[in-house]
Amino acid sequence: MIALIVAVFLDWSDGIIARKMQGRTKEQSQFGGQLDSLIDIVSFGICPAILLLSYGDFSPWFFPGAFIIVAAGVLRLSYFNVFGLDGESTYQGMAIDNNAIILVFIFLFDGLLEPGLFVYLLYGSIVTIAFLNVAPIRTPKLSGGWYYVLIAYAIIISLFYGCKIMSING
Repeated sequence: MIALIVAVFLDWSDGIIARKMQGRTKEQSQFGGQLDSLIDIVSFGICPAILLLSYGDFSPWFFPGAFIIVAAGVLRLSYFNVFGLDGESTYQGMAIDNNAIILVFIFLFDGLLEPGLFVYLLYGSIVTIAFLNVAPIRTPKLSGGWYYVLIAYAIIISLFYGCKIMSING
């Protein structure tokens, strides 16, 4: 979970850094955009799918949920790569990096709920997140002050999971 929230932080940071770089060619910008989408699908589409499959002991019942989150992520990113923002500061559907922000929060319940119940919460959450990625809704682009909220969230959640790891190993 620490790596997942750090991936969101790095995803947000790389865009800020790229926009401040002077002298980038159009091709370099396009290449960076494509590379960003590839990294996004791995971090925020495939990683949740693998988490779901592993928590479901790779049962065939969990493959549809894993497929749905990856497929929704690919559709979401493809749509964004072609159409971009919907207006100045909104997306059509939920941005894929929000998948990780939500999942990191949901995993706070791992160990608090009965294991079987948590797996169903995870499955339902992943399918809901996938639906939100491709839903015909407008969601705000989280930028500006939200960047500092993300930094605080990443630090707090990393400390929590770090303490949890220490208590398990200690």
